[in-house]
Amino acid sequence: MLVRSVLPLARARPVPSTLRSSLTASSYPRWYAQNNKPKTPYVLPNQKASSSQSKPSQQRNTSAKNQSAQPKSKPVVVGASSGAKAAASASTGTAKTTSAKSTSEKPSSEPDVSPEQPEFETVAQAEEPAQAQKPQKPLPDLTQGIPSTLGAELDAARKGRKTTSLNLTEDPSKHDYEDYEDEGASGSRSKEAYESSLDRRRARVANVMYGILLGGLLGGTVYMGRNWDSEEEARAHKDAPSGWGVGLFWDRIKARMNSFTSYYRDPAFDKLLPEEDPSLRQPYTLVLSLEDLLVHSEWTREHGWRVAKRPGVDYFLRYLNQYYELVLFTSVPSMMADQVLRKLDPFRIIRWPLFREATKYKDGEYVKDLSYLNRDLSKVILIDTVPGHAREQPENAIILPKWKGDPQDKSLVALIPFLEYVAGMNVEDVRPVIKSFEGTYIPAEFAAREKVMREKFQKQLEEEQKGRPRRGVGNLAGLLGLKPQSSIDGQGPSEEKMLWDQIRERGQKNYEMMEQEIRENGETWLKMMAEEEEKARQEQMKSMKGSLTGFFGAAGEEVQKK
Repeated sequence: MLVRSVLPLARARPVPSTLRSSLTASSYPRWYAQNNKPKTPYVLPNQKASSSQSKPSQQRNTSAKNQSAQPKSKPVVVGASSGAKAAASASTGTAKTTSAKSTSEKPSSEPDVSPEQPEFETVAQAEEPAQAQKPQKPLPDLTQGIPSTLGAELDAARKGRKTTSLNLTEDPSKHDYEDYEDEGASGSRSKEAYESSLDRRRARVANVMYGILLGGLLGGTVYMGRNWDSEEEARAHKDAPSGWGVGLFWDRIKARMNSFTSYYRDPAFDKLLPEEDPSLRQPYTLVLSLEDLLVHSEWTREHGWRVAKRPGVDYFLRYLNQYYELVLFTSVPSMMADQVLRKLDPFRIIRWPLFREATKYKDGEYVKDLSYLNRDLSKVILIDTVPGHAREQPENAIILPKWKGDPQDKSLVALIPFLEYVAGMNVEDVRPVIKSFEGTYIPAEFAAREKVMREKFQKQLEEEQKGRPRRGVGNLAGLLGLKPQSSIDGQGPSEEKMLWDQIRERGQKNYEMMEQEIRENGETWLKMMAEEEEKARQEQMKSMKGSLTGFFGAAGEEVQKK
């Protein structure tokens, strides 16, 4: 029972809040926590210090007087009753509300914010008049990134100014940033202000690379323009001899550059035609173009692309085949021209077809260089419709007007007598003969010259017949029943016909024999050629298949099985 009566007395009882506040409160002010340092007013960078700099000291004196004038708080008695304390607090609260009401009712001319601001240890300054304030400068353009201060620091170092860190709380007027501020006054900065160190490093590397490239170009130019290393090179480039001079230097550079690009400009082979025994082929070579000479291509909306064969092409090719080695030389690609050639010449009267791959590309056009034919140019004749194709050997070329598809055209056939005369009379060099017909229409000019020659021959024949006796060896042979021998293959007496007429008669007989062979054996020849092509195609497929299977190892197994 004693324990139960003692326990309540030993328990800790809560102390009233009023008592705790009185115990913790002190009757003396915190003099040790006060800041007695002189307070310096805060001045913005764009504002000037006012002339009333003595105000802080006066305000400090005034604040000190106000603090001394305030009554000191009375000490709180610890043993006071809670009722008395409540009454005191109630009276204090009523006094405060009464003073607040009276204060709110009285109009005050003072500003709401007092000039003293002990919390921030600064003194607010009164705003200066609008006339005295400086206009605010526009802010920098941050859409392109935050501007770097490195540009200003480098500029200051370059101009010998003192470099300081940029601080927004400092007054810019105290520093020498006129040039840097002028750049931002316009609202935009130069690109250098937004360059990073990586961009500058890249720019330096690019400049170094440009310098290396420029030096390489200069060194390569000097190397390309040097003199020829050997006499063979000098003989091969007679147009650009060795020596000092800007012109010679440039000529050697062009000559060496042409040798580098010759792979793309020159024909695929140095010798376009194979070497043959002259006794096994015709002594003369006739080079023919394809487009607008033998055929004409046109496109229409109704029919699309159509190819027409020129009138007399078959007769032209088959007749001249006995005198000339026929070569087709066209600037059309082989994939297109080969199909046309198969229809144009199914019996392969044309011996050698040459396509665009055999031409030379020069000054934007394809040139047919006859020097690559591997034939004697004194025996070569080129017939074309484009003068630019024969720019390398114009003395060997006969340029005809383009055929536009006229079905009544006969100009190609009219050229046969001239070509037959050149080959039949065994002309040593065709170039002077072609030169003599320059500027004229060769078929008409040749017909006129032939007429003159025939008239002269008739006069000479008549004079010879008048001076000869009526009975001669020919008449005596006729009496004996013998035929007089002719000069050419038994084609009549030579004294009655011109040699030119005898050559023409022989050529006509050879053409008729060829036509008869084609009519009788043409179909057989076509079948044989088709079989040969099919056989070649099968062999080609087998070789391709064998190479493909051999790549995967199947060819070795087949060999083992065999």
